[in-house]
Amino acid sequence: MAKGARVNIILECTEARKLGVSPSRYVTSKNKKTMPERLELKKYNPSLKRHTIHKEVK
Repeated sequence: MAKGARVNIILECTEARKLGVSPSRYVTSKNKKTMPERLELKKYNPSLKRHTIHKEVK
């Protein structure tokens, strides 16, 4: 069975940890061949009630 280039990743809020709030996390997928660098997206954080930058974690 062949493995594809798509992998599941976790995006975690960067601003919540600085404020002492539990960070929000999102699960998404990315293609490792076309995007080898870490993913960074603006997503909604419900505990902060605003959009923040979420970065890919290991």
